[in-house]
Amino acid sequence: MDPDFLNAFTHPSTIDRFLTEDVIAKGEKRKLIKPTSSNNPKLEELKLFLTEWINRTLKEEHIVVKSLEEDLYDGLVLHHLLENLGSLKLDVDKLALTEKKQRQKLSVILEAVAKCLQLEESQLKWSVESILAKDLLSTLHLLVAIAKHFEPTLALPPNVQVETITIETTSTGLKTSNAVEYITENKENIEAQSKDDAFDELFICAPDKLDAVKKVLLQFVDHHVGKLGLNVNDIESQFSDGVILLLLIGQLEGYFLNLRNFFLTPASTMEMLHNVNLALELLAEGGLLNFPVKSE
Repeated sequence: MDPDFLNAFTHPSTIDRFLTEDVIAKGEKRKLIKPTSSNNPKLEELKLFLTEWINRTLKEEHIVVKSLEEDLYDGLVLHHLLENLGSLKLDVDKLALTEKKQRQKLSVILEAVAKCLQLEESQLKWSVESILAKDLLSTLHLLVAIAKHFEPTLALPPNVQVETITIETTSTGLKTSNAVEYITENKENIEAQSKDDAFDELFICAPDKLDAVKKVLLQFVDHHVGKLGLNVNDIESQFSDGVILLLLIGQLEGYFLNLRNFFLTPASTMEMLHNVNLALELLAEGGLLNFPVKSE
């Protein structure tokens, strides 16, 4: 047996749990937060922040979360959270009392999250089984992803990292590997990579000229989408659902966008995000977008 495995745990019962096949089956991998990181102040800060954020968000529904692992595993809180944040209507019962029902419920919820966040299966840092097993690392990754997507201005504690151990059963025994994993973004790296563009400079150096620039842009947009019988008089509000942006791209590039590919009258945040994501994809494919833009 790998000695790192024994060194990673301080409580004998934890080792015993992972020696049984019902906890980790042959060929399966499990990633856990090492006990050395369990008392990390930044980790505790993130857990408290997310707990208070959930309770604040669901206050009117009289839902109180005390433990992220214990209170989220059955899908009830996640169900309410997604409905509240994204106006998502999930075709699943609110209460799931049996493990089978909880697994089915989580499957529907996590599928909706992946679709909404436009994540491939290989990009997911959580699973139905890990959430159901009350895995803290998976639960934190899931909540951070939901928070960043639906409330991008939320000031999540930055630079939260933990030491992890990955455990895998093989024909010769238990195999382990250690790593350091970020749960929230490394703010220093982001700031080092970011560069101000012309509009950043405009906001910082010449805010008095911003209205004049907005007026010119409005005239430009209005001229082109006006051919479709539309009128644009506010950049912030009329561009937020992606419709005007998509129609403008179509006019400028000279092609027709199939109405089945986007929502002409979006009725939810998810539909608006779909439109904006499509517009960003078209701009990137056309070589017009060479820097990352968050659809939110």
